[in-house]
Amino acid sequence: MFQRKIGIDLGTTTVLVYVPKRGIIIHEPSVVAVSYTDKKVLAVGKEAKDMIGRTPDSIVARRPLKDGVIADYRTTEAMLRYFINKALGGVRLFRPEVMVAVPGGITSTERRAVIDATLAAGAKAAYIIKEPIVAAIGANIPIGSPSGHMIIDVGGGTAEMAVISLGGIVASESVRIGGVKFDAAISEYIRRKYGLAVGERTAEDIKIQIGAAMYLPDKLSMEVKGRDMVTGLPKIIEVTSDDVTAAIHVELEGIINTVKEVLHKTPPELSADVMDKGIVLSGGSSMLRNFDMLIAEATGVPTFLAEDPQQCVAKGTGIALENLEAYKRSIFTS
Repeated sequence: MFQRKIGIDLGTTTVLVYVPKRGIIIHEPSVVAVSYTDKKVLAVGKEAKDMIGRTPDSIVARRPLKDGVIADYRTTEAMLRYFINKALGGVRLFRPEVMVAVPGGITSTERRAVIDATLAAGAKAAYIIKEPIVAAIGANIPIGSPSGHMIIDVGGGTAEMAVISLGGIVASESVRIGGVKFDAAISEYIRRKYGLAVGERTAEDIKIQIGAAMYLPDKLSMEVKGRDMVTGLPKIIEVTSDDVTAAIHVELEGIINTVKEVLHKTPPELSADVMDKGIVLSGGSSMLRNFDMLIAEATGVPTFLAEDPQQCVAKGTGIALENLEAYKRSIFTS
């Protein structure tokens, strides 16, 4: 029997779709543009993201997920349907089995909503797996071994951290801080310091181009265009990497405190393992310059960035789908 399987990293800011043997075939923003009058979906993904902050009154471009969980059910379902159809191509004889990665700190109601939306979007079976587990699988960590491994997955909406041993989570925390909070902090800081209003897309650009978790010896800078708060006219200013570091300082501290909490809860044998092997960082927001150094400095534990950090979760869902038996302890089906 020919059965299609799809792994989905349903992120606050980005959706990645993994198809076994083909790898990651979709990597698009999780944004949907909806017509205000008849609630019709006009665009999904990259096309919809280009509309954020640029829409007329009749169109709303929004992210249906907030802090890693579904905030708008109907729109999420439409988005999932679009990505599942796109992944499978035109003709569909069989409905696919879909595995979706969700934050570790998700409630049972929120989990139910993900399962319902996935089934409504055309899946034959929906499997739910916790992000820290799949991030670890995707980062090539041997999670089945009887030794402790620590993974920190910093995405758009949440930062998940967990110590994993024997295929299960021993100690974990989930904090609702991620790339979106970084962007908001950057635009707020620029408004306060320079009196310039910038949109979320510009703030994200600043973070990617010059953002750093620690002050850089050689400062980076870039030109930023926005609206002057005093005159109300367009204006260009120069922003440096130090501005970004200062802006996201509180958010980074929130992540570090949560990492320390997980380390406090870890049994001593596993703490020794984590010290030996170090902490692995995954997720798109972990690519912020010097983030690994900041965590290593704050915890005293060597910290490394996984290979292709943004793709770890999607890759992990694909690997878990192909080996359902091996990972069944970590998977929820309903």
